[in-house]
Amino acid sequence: MSEFFGRMYFGNTMGQWLTAAGIVIGAVLLGRIVYWIFGRFIKRAVAKARTRLADLVVDLGEEPLVYAVTVAGIWVAYRTLSTSPGVDAFMVKVFFILFAIGVAWFLTRVIDALFEEYLKPMVAGTESDLDDQLLPLARKSIKIAIWAMAGIIAMSNAGYDVAAIIAGLGLGGLAFALAAQDSVSNLFGGFTILTDAPFKMGDRVKIAGFDGTIQEIGLRSTRLTTLEGRTVTIPNATFTKSPVENVSSEPSRKVVLNLGLTYDMNEAQVQRAMALLKDIAAGHDDLEEKVIIGFNAFGDFALNVAFTYYIKRGANIGAAQTDVNLAILERFNAEGLEFAFPTQTIQLSGAAGQRGGEGGEGGQAVGRYWL
Repeated sequence: MSEFFGRMYFGNTMGQWLTAAGIVIGAVLLGRIVYWIFGRFIKRAVAKARTRLADLVVDLGEEPLVYAVTVAGIWVAYRTLSTSPGVDAFMVKVFFILFAIGVAWFLTRVIDALFEEYLKPMVAGTESDLDDQLLPLARKSIKIAIWAMAGIIAMSNAGYDVAAIIAGLGLGGLAFALAAQDSVSNLFGGFTILTDAPFKMGDRVKIAGFDGTIQEIGLRSTRLTTLEGRTVTIPNATFTKSPVENVSSEPSRKVVLNLGLTYDMNEAQVQRAMALLKDIAAGHDDLEEKVIIGFNAFGDFALNVAFTYYIKRGANIGAAQTDVNLAILERFNAEGLEFAFPTQTIQLSGAAGQRGGEGGEGGQAVGRYWL
């Protein structure tokens, strides 16, 4: 048995490799135990304290702490092994990077929690809409800055010359800018949206063939939810190049109806139809007082009466239209005002007319068909 544990593999005995593996397994198990302790005991104790800040600390620290315990166990296991100076220097860099990732992960979770629990409700209570749009941008910018700083610190502690890397990025800035023209245009499009404010969060807009509600305005793109419930991500440059129709900015919804009455209606009946339309509009609470009613055309199949009305802002548009249409149908039927439908007259001549006659030399048959 001692001979087995004394065998050398890659500069370490089998006993050393098994010891390192046991430490790693123990660290993983310890991490799971810590996770279980947090969920079973610490969360309950914090819940009894009834402080939201304590709840956040526990929720935020749970998974990063398990990550830290696991990484620390792997580091302890590695230190039990004998490695060459080159491998040792490389592994030190790797663990510096892992440590920086853990810290950045924890800080970004803190930022998310603070924004969700404190800043978002605070901004929702203000009258201005600008802070509602800036909040997601600030949230993303801070998280990007945290990850960038973590990367710089990790690379610096790992022995890389960060200044030289930044200088190299500066020399390649022109090539990067040429390759990232779309991204830059989207970035400027985002600033244009914030400064010109063609819409705000929650507005319904029509852009590039999409009709939906704005859910999030980002640095590069804007997300809206279509009327079908689908999420569409639109590059911000599109808003600077295409017309944007802000449906939510309308003071009222305009509805135009063209009602066709049959040609056997007399003048009094047409006037009665217009009076009924005016009465229907006046009796509906969701409609504005202004209406446009007129006998505007002698159509091919009907006497056309135009009825234009406006639904108040904030009212249920579908319900209001349904109420108006049902009222028109009911009142017109009660008054005997008939709606016209297309008709077509077909004249049969020549041979067909001769066959239709009773021995005439050249008759003509006329038939009217209702379609």
